[in-house]
Amino acid sequence: MAIDWPGFAYAALLTFGGVLGYTRKGSKISLAAGLTFGSVAGYGAYCVTRDPRNVKISLFSAFLLTIIMGMRFKRSKKLMPAGLVACMR
Repeated sequence: MAIDWPGFAYAALLTFGGVLGYTRKGSKISLAAGLTFGSVAGYGAYCVTRDPRNVKISLFSAFLLTIIMGMRFKRSKKLMPAGLVACMR
């Protein structure tokens, strides 16, 4: 059984980004979104680790986050953090 290391790293980066946004800017929304999407991505990586064909949760979380952050990037024209997160996975 192969472990989905890229999926777990992605989940950790999302969580870390949410915590970093909270500590630097005091954004509770960044904290909530980072913890939520990080948890969902982590669960998706766990599901892929258990069954490599079970990618629904990972794809859904990555797709939803790409749409949300892509819209934020389009509105703000700032690469950090929205453009980077939209292009990450």
